[in-house]
Amino acid sequence: MAKKYHQLTVKEALAVLASTSSGLTPIEVNKRLTKFGSNTLNTQKNASLLEKFFNQFKNLMIIILLIAAIIALFAGDLSDAIIIFLVVILNAVFGVFQEAKAENAINALKKMTTTTSRVKRAGKIMIIKSADLVPGDIVLLEAGEIIPADLRLLKTNNLKIEEAALTGESVPVEKSAAVLTASELPLGDRHNLAYMNTNVTYGTAEGVVIAIGMQTEVGKIATMLNKAESATTPLQKNITHLSKLLSILILVIAALVFIIGIALHRSSVLNMLLTSISLAVAAIPEGLPAIVTITLALGTQVMAKKKALIRKLPAVESLGATQIIASDKTGTLTQNKMSVEKIYRNLKLSTIATYSTNLNDPLVQAMVLANDSQQTEQGLSGDPTETALIQFALDQNLNVAKLKQDFSRQASIPFDSERKLMSAVTNIPNSTKKQLFTKGALDELLQRSSKILDNNQVRELTIADKKTILAANHQLATQALRVLAFAYAPFNQPATTDISSQSAERDLIFIGMVGMIDPQRPEVKQAIAEAKSAGIRTLMITGDHRDTATAIAQRLEIIQPADQAGVITGHELDQLPTAELEKQIEQWSVYARVAPEHKVKIVKAWQKKGKIVAMTGDGVNDAPALKTADIGVGMGITGTEVAKNASDIILSDDNFATIIAAVREGRRVFANIQKSLQYLLSANLGEVLTLFLMTMLGWDIFAPAQILWINLVTDTFPAIALGVEKAEADIMKRTPRGSKATFFSDGVMSSILYQGLLEGGLTLGVYWLALTFPFHHSSSLIHADALTMAFATLGLIQLLHAFNSKSLHGTIFTSKLFNNRTFNWSIILASVLMFATILIPAFNDTFKVTGLAWQQWLVVLIGGSLMLVIVELVKLIQRILKK
Repeated sequence: MAKKYHQLTVKEALAVLASTSSGLTPIEVNKRLTKFGSNTLNTQKNASLLEKFFNQFKNLMIIILLIAAIIALFAGDLSDAIIIFLVVILNAVFGVFQEAKAENAINALKKMTTTTSRVKRAGKIMIIKSADLVPGDIVLLEAGEIIPADLRLLKTNNLKIEEAALTGESVPVEKSAAVLTASELPLGDRHNLAYMNTNVTYGTAEGVVIAIGMQTEVGKIATMLNKAESATTPLQKNITHLSKLLSILILVIAALVFIIGIALHRSSVLNMLLTSISLAVAAIPEGLPAIVTITLALGTQVMAKKKALIRKLPAVESLGATQIIASDKTGTLTQNKMSVEKIYRNLKLSTIATYSTNLNDPLVQAMVLANDSQQTEQGLSGDPTETALIQFALDQNLNVAKLKQDFSRQASIPFDSERKLMSAVTNIPNSTKKQLFTKGALDELLQRSSKILDNNQVRELTIADKKTILAANHQLATQALRVLAFAYAPFNQPATTDISSQSAERDLIFIGMVGMIDPQRPEVKQAIAEAKSAGIRTLMITGDHRDTATAIAQRLEIIQPADQAGVITGHELDQLPTAELEKQIEQWSVYARVAPEHKVKIVKAWQKKGKIVAMTGDGVNDAPALKTADIGVGMGITGTEVAKNASDIILSDDNFATIIAAVREGRRVFANIQKSLQYLLSANLGEVLTLFLMTMLGWDIFAPAQILWINLVTDTFPAIALGVEKAEADIMKRTPRGSKATFFSDGVMSSILYQGLLEGGLTLGVYWLALTFPFHHSSSLIHADALTMAFATLGLIQLLHAFNSKSLHGTIFTSKLFNNRTFNWSIILASVLMFATILIPAFNDTFKVTGLAWQQWLVVLIGGSLMLVIVELVKLIQRILKK
């Protein structure tokens, strides 16, 4: 029996896989890619366009409509049968379009969030897409990463892997490369193997790929669990539930229309049946779930362009409700790079803007020469503190390369944590002498200094000087600046002598100090101000010291200057009982020196206050807080794979301002869904009321072709177009809607009711006017005209009401009325299709309409326009009352 990988030595495993510790060659990789395919788990196969098309006919109402068309055909009503068939086919086409559009948007996002792996190929370390891994690849692992394939570990360094998703073992497992002799071992006991989709929680390792894709342990499970049904989001479930409730209500009304119509001998049984079916199909908002999904999916694409990648569709909608944004400081609010901000020289403090310098300045020489950072084609590399010193010199347009060349380094004393100093010995240009430059902590450097360079003159360092310097240091420290001090001294030791700190770093000449800070991102302050105006509170949660966190928070106006009460540390949080923390949580905006476990406590305390919390994080230990928050925001650049995997949103630029842009987009998406919902349901309510009252009043009722055509033309196009409306100007000045809000909140339900009643009332009013003030004398022509005018009015009302729906409460009479090109074209197309049925005589018989005189068109225009005017007046009154 062949040995299993956990029984093989490292050498044997590599031999079996025909690989080496240096990795595979590019030629071999290409061969294996062709042989083994992609390292991906099989997902549900997308249906073809033809399958999508036929799936549209599985809807119960569509089946009923097809039966109605067949009945009409056998009854000899060819025009009704043709119209019904046409509506069914067009509905199916629109359904396919919506489904494909949403699918394409989601697939595009999946490509954007493709995971990567570090591999060794032909001796070179490179980053590749995890999907391109092949058996035999050498993969490098470190804490925070997700294992990209099944691996036989080759080297480990304190490696621990969390395998709960695969084995159910909640505690991370210690791993090693040692051989295991037992043949049959449970997955959790194979300590020299690492499995796809498990998480590295600690240490580093190298491993060789032994299985990819569906051949991995996770892939075997995926084979069993890979069902055809895709998950439905809570949002889609709510909308589907709403559609079902409305469908039941409308079916009841349709049944009543049929029964009353027959009882009153309004028409034949066949015609009443067709009318009732057409009413039900037209009024039921079966397209609503699709419109919601496509609006969300398109919103994710817009966010992706703004550097926010949405991993879960409902997060788009949740973003709009965000009330608290808890952000990490480093790299999100700040630039994650040190920058020189203050200079202390000649016993005076200056800003970099007022400090004039050149290559002869001993302070600049010390900053550049007592420095181990390197200039590369990609920029500066090295310790952030040291690169900041070089960057300062470069920003002053100084020739750093020439300075290093002239003062070539001869020796150095590396930094160590005990003495907190670093020194470099250099040549002096045009001299045989050498010089020592030293930088480090002020207290250590002052102890070793006996002189000071004051206005380019060297003199004794007095006690008074030291007091002045220490006072300046304290002033810089209170501004949360990191202080580095600099000194120099002649170096007189022989070149052969081993340099030591004790012999070299003494009798130094103090030059000065610099104050550095990780500066805030320039766009963040404005983003926080925008969040504040939107009713969103920004919190800073950081592992930094209290002073540093306070200074940055004050600069960004998260807290006010000199406000110390709004800051709490992790140690102070530990002293507070949970109940007390929940009670007092609102008094703090800055949480300094906190550990990851504190983040979960903070998020839960704010949630106890009923707040919707967005939380940023980048480390492995941030994952619990990201999952606990209503919206987890992972960092795309500095974030670990575990943090990204626990997030709902990933910022590809790690920038706080991107969160605010995403919130704006989330609010726009939610508002657009509300607009589509209000438009669709008020229009459907208007249609139902019109037909119901026509039946009750004994008037002629719309033919099935008319009902279906209005529904298809005036509902479908504008409703989709409203989903891509641009954000209203005041969208970030509104208070967050909160966790209890629904799509019917903020007056949407009442608007649907009164607008539906108004739509029905105006349509019936035009019908009544046409009967009361007829244009013809023949009874049949009078009724035909009245029905045509009501049909035209209902269509015009819905087209104009689409403009009303562009803003739920704001006026539409602004310069941005036509700023949505998709909407403009949808109205033009719908208008042409709607009124062609009346204006083109060839269509009159098919749609049971008559040609109208200009006076009749005037009545239609006034009746339809009243919808626009009345709704705008209601919105004006609402705005006045709100003020």
